Amino acid sequence: MDSVNDFLSRASGLVWGGEIWGGYDFFGILIPLLLGTGLYLTFRLSAIQFRTLGRALRLGLLKRKDPQGEGDITHYEALTTALAATVGVGNIAGVAGAIYLGGPGALFWMWITGLVGMATKYCEAFLGVKFRHTDAAGEQSGGPQTYLTRGIKGRLGPILGVTFAVFAILASFGIGNMTQSNTVASTADDSWGVPTWLTGLILTVAAAAVILGGIKVIGRVTAAFVPLMIVIYLLAGTWVLLANVGELPDAIELIFTDAFTGTSAVGGFLGAGFLLALRYGVARGIFSNESGLGTGGIAAAAAKTTHPVRQALVSMTQTFIDTIVVVTFTGLVIVVTGAWQSGRDGAPMTSLAFQDGLPGGWGDNVVALSVAFFAFSTLLGWSYYGERNVERLVGRVGVMPYRAVFVVVVFVGAVTELETVWTFSDVMNGLMALPNLIGLLILAGLVARETREYLNSPEGMMLKEPRRGRGPEEEDKV
Repeated sequence: MDSVNDFLSRASGLVWGGEIWGGYDFFGILIPLLLGTGLYLTFRLSAIQFRTLGRALRLGLLKRKDPQGEGDITHYEALTTALAATVGVGNIAGVAGAIYLGGPGALFWMWITGLVGMATKYCEAFLGVKFRHTDAAGEQSGGPQTYLTRGIKGRLGPILGVTFAVFAILASFGIGNMTQSNTVASTADDSWGVPTWLTGLILTVAAAAVILGGIKVIGRVTAAFVPLMIVIYLLAGTWVLLANVGELPDAIELIFTDAFTGTSAVGGFLGAGFLLALRYGVARGIFSNESGLGTGGIAAAAAKTTHPVRQALVSMTQTFIDTIVVVTFTGLVIVVTGAWQSGRDGAPMTSLAFQDGLPGGWGDNVVALSVAFFAFSTLLGWSYYGERNVERLVGRVGVMPYRAVFVVVVFVGAVTELETVWTFSDVMNGLMALPNLIGLLILAGLVARETREYLNSPEGMMLKEPRRGRGPEEEDKV
């Protein structure tokens, strides 16, 4: 087992950065590839995430649905399903881990990753809708496993599509399942003394009630559940920031300066240089918002929409909400309270920050509840990602068995030590990104051309900010 752990650890270092064979510290294959792809797509799409963010938020959060479009769930439900999978433990423990290893400047690089990642997410969602198909049960199915196969000519497309599907299924049981249930179970045990088996049983029953019903049930549950959990967490974060408002300017200045200069050793903090801030900020940012992994295109493919651009605009706001909003609150709370100097790592650092900032000892409970809600939502989103890739490999016949096994594995993860699974999940997450990024670079021209044509069309022009005095009938066409 030690040899397996050692191999996986070095493989993770090769993919994400860290120590590899011979003790050499490697920056990682994926970090420059993910960041570079996001920058390239931002250029090809003329910075679409900045030009259209307002109308994208309005389309997804206010209008919410496209009644005339084909699909299984609404714009809004597709958005919340994707948010369910991405707003997870990474928004609590991942942010703290990035700051622990890279200093406060890591938060700046998480922001950069989120901003350029919005263009990546846009492309994934666009292609997910454009190349989706109707499966044997009459449901829309799409994502990298489909658009790589259908969009890229020759043998390369099917090879990339199958490769992505295999790694995505493996990742769904790791980072999307066992690690999530294990985090909830261990947190409930530490905070409230709840036995891990009992937490596992509760999670398994709750997951079965939603997952076995398919995407329509998942969409309805996440539409109600995900916004509530995010709002509660942000309200708690707002309280802490207001209580420490005098420290906020210095905290923001520290984040920006340390992003380029690194942090000297202070208190319980070991200190970090520029490259560590960059590496861990980008790595944890990607882990949080999943831009580049391709998962956003899977949820987008199920949406009712009249054109790929419309759902792609909505989907890219998922990265904005996850990283620019939720991650920012976690990072600022950690920095303004000084918890980043405590020597703690991961969720305990975030717990300490909220304990210091909230009255009555509520901080630990807020973080524990947020971990439970965020991790459970991740289970729901990733179960759907996994089943769509099973459908790609073996057809509809494999979907229900996959759902059943996925639900059982929830309990297994809650009661098992998972050091090896965590490392394995990191590697699978990285490997599923590689074929997707190759495909995005190949198909970028198609996305840019059709996006430009749609936004310049009469229908696309109507997505712009409505003029004053517009009648309700005209507004309803947007």
